Amino acid sequence: MAEVLVLEGVSRRFGGVQALQDLSFSVGSGEILGLIGPNGAGKTTLVNVVTGVRSATAGRVLFEGRNITALQPYQTARAGIARTFQIVQPFPDLTALDNVAAAALFSQQGMRPSQAREFAASQLEFVGLGQHADKPAHTLTLAMRKRLELAKAVAMRPKLLFLDEVNAGLNLSEVDHAMVLIREIARRGVTIVLIEHLMKVVLTVCGRVVVLQNGALVADGTPKDIVNDPRVVEAYLGKKYAQMSAVSR
Repeated sequence: MAEVLVLEGVSRRFGGVQALQDLSFSVGSGEILGLIGPNGAGKTTLVNVVTGVRSATAGRVLFEGRNITALQPYQTARAGIARTFQIVQPFPDLTALDNVAAAALFSQQGMRPSQAREFAASQLEFVGLGQHADKPAHTLTLAMRKRLELAKAVAMRPKLLFLDEVNAGLNLSEVDHAMVLIREIARRGVTIVLIEHLMKVVLTVCGRVVVLQNGALVADGTPKDIVNDPRVVEAYLGKKYAQMSAVSR
């Protein structure tokens, strides 16, 4: 499996806080990789470093063999990396369609506005928001805004997509729908890194899981390996989850 993303000794410090500590791992082409860990583990900081929002204080980030450590966000976007945000903040007064069209225009040089709007319409249909295309974003429910965030990311035609807590605040049926969309995006050839607290989602859709704690790599393996790893149980899952998991197996 070809490596799409490679981290080599990546660290990030904020003053006296070591947010990322010498991280080294890779993401293979076509993977759905779960990235989990307790709050403050460094998951979103890692995404920020890869996408150029924050700079690494040490180490290298390679994307398709190219060193992207020093690139700006617009450059990583145009290289083929997209992300969603845990707290969705669409342009509130723009329609859902124009929000997605703006993402397409931002990431794809040479695209005309008419092309962007046509492409945006197809992405809204994909996430189930086609009938809401002309509604201002601020009128959408949380679940709809989450789908809008996903449509914006997919409209950037990414090769690598970071999904940051896309299921937070959703009910069970909405989570099930989101999992269907994630699988479909992967079937389109997009490599996905899924930051997620819901273990149901991680165990269902991810083929591999990386666990962070205090900015350091705790574990890297299959979902089955992860839920049976004593370090992960202690750092993140808790003994109660491990006992429940053992009973269900």
